[in-house]
Amino acid sequence: MALTGIFVSAFLIGFSGAMMPGPLLGVAIDGSLKKGWTAGPAVVLGHGILEFILIIFMTFGLKGFFARPTVAGIIGLFGGAYLAWMGYGMIKSGIKKTVLLENAGSQNGAGVKNLVWAGIIVSATNPYFILWWATTGMESVRLAYALGLLGVLFFFCGHILSDFVWYTAVSTAFSRGRTLISDAVYHWIMIILGVFILVFACYFLINGLLMLR
Repeated sequence: MALTGIFVSAFLIGFSGAMMPGPLLGVAIDGSLKKGWTAGPAVVLGHGILEFILIIFMTFGLKGFFARPTVAGIIGLFGGAYLAWMGYGMIKSGIKKTVLLENAGSQNGAGVKNLVWAGIIVSATNPYFILWWATTGMESVRLAYALGLLGVLFFFCGHILSDFVWYTAVSTAFSRGRTLISDAVYHWIMIILGVFILVFACYFLINGLLMLR
């Protein structure tokens, strides 16, 4: 996979976490209503700091661990399976319209004044965040490392960009007092990205099976 492919795939896969309503999105919405559109980028900065630390640990601390074909294959299978589950969930939610963007604000971090720290704390205590990095994230880093540290850097840049784009759009919409992103548009975006994510899930699963041969 070329560097451009790593960047694009990381950007698209990153939306599997960014677009699903949860505590981090709640913090961003709550902050945008109080402090304006900069709340989104601020929360992503904190979120990205934690992810950067995790990637450094995975790249250097587990380099030998990743090199084992059996381990790599198992990680690929788990990562692909989890990503497939996420993609299916996004498509299902988009089709059935079971997720409303406005309702995400009910899960907020109003008690945390510093939005950068809020991004770190909310991410670190979110089971979904931990599970994503233990499966899909770890496999993504392993594949990116095949092209060296530059590959890992391209992966991180693509991944964090998806968070930045989505959270900035959401915080801008809510800070202006009107929903620039309607639920209908939101549902279609989830369906389209869910399809892309299923494609990447198949790639992870196939790669994992090949590593176990």
